Amino acid sequence: MGKVEEHLKNIIARDGAAHLTLIDPAKQATGVTGEIASDAAEAGTDGIMVGGSTRAGGKPLDDTVLSIKKATDLPVILFPASEAGISRHADAIFFMSMLNSRDPHFITGAQKLGAPLVKQFKLEPLPMAYLVVEPGGAAGGVGKADLIPRAKSELAVAYALAAQYLGMRFVYLEAGSGADRPVPAEMVRAVREATDVTLIVGGGIRTAEAAAERVRAGADIIVTGTLVERAKDRKEKIREIVKAIKSCGGA
Repeated sequence: MGKVEEHLKNIIARDGAAHLTLIDPAKQATGVTGEIASDAAEAGTDGIMVGGSTRAGGKPLDDTVLSIKKATDLPVILFPASEAGISRHADAIFFMSMLNSRDPHFITGAQKLGAPLVKQFKLEPLPMAYLVVEPGGAAGGVGKADLIPRAKSELAVAYALAAQYLGMRFVYLEAGSGADRPVPAEMVRAVREATDVTLIVGGGIRTAEAAAERVRAGADIIVTGTLVERAKDRKEKIREIVKAIKSCGGA
């Protein structure tokens, strides 16, 4: 287990859940990303994810990661939409496969192209199944996902079990950036009861109660991104969510 994975595991064991703030380089000016990361750190987030559903890469991605690392000591975890979303300056990468994509490129193709870079840059790989749930948002469209219906928890369980048996240690249930509703708590609960993976939930989580409800259902990590992009009082919004999810349990 690498340092970033151990960091997340320790927080989950101590607090009951962890919070990650997602920053999309394609949606934020480089000069703003450090400020966002600093605000998130002060509000209690446990790490910064960098990426999104677009193919942002190269210098803008590197500059974003460096800006974040100057502003905070939190781990920076890449969340790439493709092999282009890999930066040598990050600490770790969610090395992920969209198991419910119709396109092999998003299951193993981009991974084949990105793996040599992960090794070359000495990034810590965090093996993850990325499962896109209705409504799916841009992630579902770009990734050509066969969206998991909200009422089909058993389908999410089947994919999550497949991920676990393939050796993936993380499963991310994604409703899509800016989704009008988050992944159903019933689905989170079903996946939690069936698997031993570290369970991440994101997309459409805008309130402290919505975040806490999914932690109570079994989520280990809550991700918020659009909220950070749009909220004028982002520090307070993140603080509310962090407080809510960490009051649900822990050592």
